Amino acid sequence: MQQTKIILEESEIPTHWYNVIADMPNPPAPPLGPDGNPVTPDALAAIFPEALIEQEVSSERWIEIPEEVRQGYTMWRPSPMFRAHRLEQALGTPARIYYKYEGVSPAGSHKPNTALAQAWYNKQAGIKRLTTETGAGQWGSSLALVGQMFGLEIRVYMVKVSYEQKPFRRSMMQTWGAEVVASPSNLTESGRKILAQHPDSPGSLGIAISEAVEEAASREDTNYALGSVLNHVLLHQTIIGLEAKKQFEKLGEYPDAIFAPCGGGSNFGGVAFPFLADKAAGKEVRLVAVEPTSCPTLTKGHYAYDFGDAVGLTPLLKMYTLGHDFVPPGIHAGGLRYHGDSALVSQLYNEGLIDAVAVPQLATFEAGVQFARAEGIIPAPESNHAIRACIDEALRCKETGEPKVLFFNLSGHGHFDMAAYDKYFSGELEDFEYPEEAIEEALHHLPRVGAAGG
Repeated sequence: MQQTKIILEESEIPTHWYNVIADMPNPPAPPLGPDGNPVTPDALAAIFPEALIEQEVSSERWIEIPEEVRQGYTMWRPSPMFRAHRLEQALGTPARIYYKYEGVSPAGSHKPNTALAQAWYNKQAGIKRLTTETGAGQWGSSLALVGQMFGLEIRVYMVKVSYEQKPFRRSMMQTWGAEVVASPSNLTESGRKILAQHPDSPGSLGIAISEAVEEAASREDTNYALGSVLNHVLLHQTIIGLEAKKQFEKLGEYPDAIFAPCGGGSNFGGVAFPFLADKAAGKEVRLVAVEPTSCPTLTKGHYAYDFGDAVGLTPLLKMYTLGHDFVPPGIHAGGLRYHGDSALVSQLYNEGLIDAVAVPQLATFEAGVQFARAEGIIPAPESNHAIRACIDEALRCKETGEPKVLFFNLSGHGHFDMAAYDKYFSGELEDFEYPEEAIEEALHHLPRVGAAGG
């Protein structure tokens, strides 16, 4: 019988996270304050516990996973890796396709990998409440899940368009005890300011971040938790790639190319960074971040210092950005809507160590349906981006006859995203390419500090 699932034992859950900073050819560009000077770790203490701040700035290659966090991971980890035999047959490709399935977590995505760690560190620091933002709802669901595990109150500012489009994600968060607020809201000065200017604002991740950060900074019992972008978040997600390496070792295989969806970068960094260590040691592997053409941050954005939120409450991060005031088109149903990207992912892309491609909306859903009909799992719309790029590569292998090993991260299931599939099947979705003039215009709104973009 041909092998389909590659399973690890719970004892094989990694004991350490991998910190890519240790193997980057150049040190990361530092976060800056409004005065243009590097931000000290103390400046982050208003919203993060000390342990996470230490991880944010650490250059140690391996950071130990606390035993209680590792034990918590056993709820869903190790996650299975699959060989996509049926998809290979459907495509008629000589490529061997593998995927890691992160939809086995209770929240249905990869996001609890960092939510669990962040909640534990905050609990250890004596914090009682966490605020956060969520777009598609996967991150908010994950933080709500771990909040009830550790007895923390959770308030989630959910991007208004998603709040309205995804009522069942809202219900998930409420089931796990979180309070969910449509953003922009009247609860914060940031939200009120946006609503005064744009009463019908659909919201954005940048706006929701502003609201969550503002609240956390104003209360001593409350910290902020972020689901992507920051170094410590990507660090926690490397458990995906570390497990995948063990699974490939069991098979005696190694990927030629790795694909992962990229919005803020935690999914991509989580699966790709442990393989980047091999690349640094001379191994040939192509690492591809896949994003939507309607939010083409890496492929068309400016490489510059910009705020992580909409109103300028966060430090300035050097990243590929569409401008902190970017609001994604309401017709876009596939997630991955953040205006910027992880500073680490951005720097590695700028230095040519990773690749990026942008794919149109209709093609991603077409790929997701093709995958579901072959493999059975209905993927999250975000995951469909990686599937699209992987299928395209498999079809190129069909033309050339190359038996490449292709690997993608199936970051979550789409069971709470069926409204987006409904729109696809009824012809309501359309392709949208973010206008060049809007990308150029964003350059004029970037902070003056280090704002020469590329």
